[in-house]
This record gives sequence, structure tokens and C-alpha cells, in this order.
Amino acid sequence: MGGSFEVCRTGLCDHRGMWTGGPERGGAERNGPRVGEAQAFGPAAAITRRAADRLRAGHLWVYRSDVEVFVPFTGSTGIAPGSLVTVMDGRGMPLGTAIYSDASQIALRVVSAKPGITRAEYLAEARVRVLAALDLRAELAPESATENACRLIFSEADGLPGVVADRYNDLVVLQLLTQGTAQDDLRATVGEALVERLGGEVTVWERPDARIRELERLSAPGAGPLHASGEPKASTIFTINGLKFNFDAGSGQKTGAFLDQRLNYAAAARYAHGVGLDICTYQGGFALHMAQVCERVTGVDASRGALEVGERNSALNPELKAEVDWIEADAFELLREFDASGQRFDTIVLDPPAFAKTKRAAEGAMRGYKEMNLRAMKMLRPGGTLVTCSCSHHVPLVEFMEVVTAAASDAGRRVQLLETRGAAPDHPAVLTLAETSYLKCLICRVG
Repeated sequence: MGGSFEVCRTGLCDHRGMWTGGPERGGAERNGPRVGEAQAFGPAAAITRRAADRLRAGHLWVYRSDVEVFVPFTGSTGIAPGSLVTVMDGRGMPLGTAIYSDASQIALRVVSAKPGITRAEYLAEARVRVLAALDLRAELAPESATENACRLIFSEADGLPGVVADRYNDLVVLQLLTQGTAQDDLRATVGEALVERLGGEVTVWERPDARIRELERLSAPGAGPLHASGEPKASTIFTINGLKFNFDAGSGQKTGAFLDQRLNYAAAARYAHGVGLDICTYQGGFALHMAQVCERVTGVDASRGALEVGERNSALNPELKAEVDWIEADAFELLREFDASGQRFDTIVLDPPAFAKTKRAAEGAMRGYKEMNLRAMKMLRPGGTLVTCSCSHHVPLVEFMEVVTAAASDAGRRVQLLETRGAAPDHPAVLTLAETSYLKCLICRVG
């Protein structure tokens, strides 16, 4: 089912396009309204029992393979991308309202437990949820002289599927990641709420995630900021854990920095010592925190541009105990080279990008995680610290721990788990949506 689709599958609708549920669901004799009779709710989608059970248990997504039939609103021939759709189970009982994508494998993202909400109702509730998210961040990550960057809105975790916003000092970067959210009315609603609560001194930029934009078939946002007081600015210096970092709204990955690791950076510095190595350093988050306590630190990344920002970040913090050497290289190739040459370290951080961007890629991701952790363990001196991370939500914590355990066994090292960590609390997880618990960070002592 893409942009054009069959309204009903054979055997599931009668000649008028009425959802009958099929014979295994009791057909026309079962209780509850038919989807075709529920036009007061507007466009509708009937989903499989498996998907309905997930939604009742608190999950918020319906995959395309779990949609059995779409029923457009009376008089229309299809459901427009980004529309609000009432979700119903196989008996025709409403389960809530979702935003619809005709491109993503996540066809429906639930935005309300109430069926048939209008776009105006959705926008009004979105405004309330933005303000609630900002109130929560004021508690979880209050702005101070040593902290002025955090995630302000975290999609489903704040009841705003497809909406992400990060603050870097006086800049806010907004991402609208679905066909239902990358629309002018929601863009204005979110932008206005951000400015109202944060004050007129912030500049709000919209910045799309290139991969998501391609998957969702979204156009590029307009040039320039959504809001600016005075002369628009695209760069700033922000502070986390007392360290300064450069930020440029027009460069870098995703919204520009990995704020989910904010507290893990500080935790790593508590255990770091001696000679440190930061694999996949990006712009030096772990490396610079380690440089507060280590004698020497090396940051490794495949992106020259990221390393150049890392060098500028280092220059912003002249009080650091150690200088950082920056190496542009493939992580696996360099680890093999270091291992073969007998190089040894006291602290190693592994923070690779998501190896498993899809469920199908999980098996290959496990091999990558094992090789990286195995080589790191072999290169650590006795008593060394290993900080190993995974941001693949397709690799659950228990499986990640199993692969690190297997690496320890193959390396012949006694590894003690000191801390199991996740994302900073400004990235709250939804207990009924496991995908929001995506970040794993293990801090280990390698004997």
C-alpha cells in the first residue's frame, strides 16, 4: 500500500465498501460498528488483532503490514498522506486517532486515544503537549552556567509523534519527521509555543533528518529560521557538564550533537584514567570529558568535518588536563591496526552509530558490536575502563549485554559491569514503547 491503494481487500468488505471483519471475525453478525458505518469518525483503518492488542497494551505504532483495510471519508477516493485516521480493531471498535504515512513502514502513529479528532483538535492538543514537555525539561535539565543544552521535545515520549526539538544555548533545532507533522499548521503551532515559553531571545531552526525525509518523502523546509529575534543566528556555543562546545545549525548529524549521552559523558570521566581512546568520537563528546582526567586522549572518527569541530571544541576548553589527538579513520580498520601493533590503553570508549537501522540488520550489527568490543578488551591494560554503547533500538539491552559478554569470553578477560546507563532524563522512555529505550551504555572494568 503506497500513495494509491485498494480501499478494501477481497473478502473483507461488502459491495458498498463496508468493513465486515471477514468470516473469522463474525462478519456482519458481530457486535460493534462497522468501519464503513463509522464515517462520523472520518477516514479509518482497520488493523490486525496482533496490532490492536499492541495498541491496547500501550504501544503507539501500527506497521503497514498490520493494516487490513483503509476506508476513506465519504465522498473521497483515498486517504491523503499526513491525514488523521481513526484506528479500529477487526470488530470495528475504535482504538484512537493516528497520523497516517503512505511512505513509512510505520503507517500509523497514535496521537490520541479519542477517535475521529479533527486537525484543529490535534493542533490544540499539540500545543498543550509542547508546553508540558518544556515544563518537564525545566525540572529535569534546568538551565545554568554549566548546563544550557538539552532535548526539549522527544516525539512519542512527550505525546508528540514525529516532533523532536533540541536546545543549544540560544538556538533551538526542530525536526518534523512525518507526513502528518511536517505541515505548516503544526510547524507554526510548535514554533510559537517554543518561543512563548523560552522567550524571544531564542532562534528556532527547522532541520530535517535527511534519511527520514527520504523515507517519508518530505520536501525540504523553507530557508531561514522559523523564528528569530533581531538578526538570525545559526551558530552558538553551548555548555554541558561545564565544558563548552560549538554548535552550527547547518552542519553535523541529526540535530547537531548527541545530547542523549550528556550524563554518560560525565560518568565516563569519573572512571577514565591513564591513556584514553574514543572510537567514533564525532565532535569529541567523550574525548573532551576524558581529557579532564586522562594523561593522553585519542579521538577517532571517519568524518574529517566532525573532527575539525572536535578540534575547535578542544580549543574552547584550555583548562583540560590532556590534549586530544584526532585521527580520521575507519573504526574497525584502526582497531585491527592498533591491536596488531600491540598498542595498549587504560580507557576505551566505543560509541558507534546505529549498526542496525532495521530489524533485518540486527544480526550483522551483533557481529560488529562483538568485533569492536573484543578488540577493545584485548587492547585494555589490566584494570582498564571500557565504556561501550549502542544506539540501535533494534538491539535490546539484554542482547547487547550478551554480545559484550561473548566478547569478554573470547578475549579471555574478566569483565566487571560497573554501571548500566541509558539516555539522559531529558530523553524519557515510554515503558510501553520499547523503541524509545534505544540507548545503552555499559561501563565496565576489564581485569
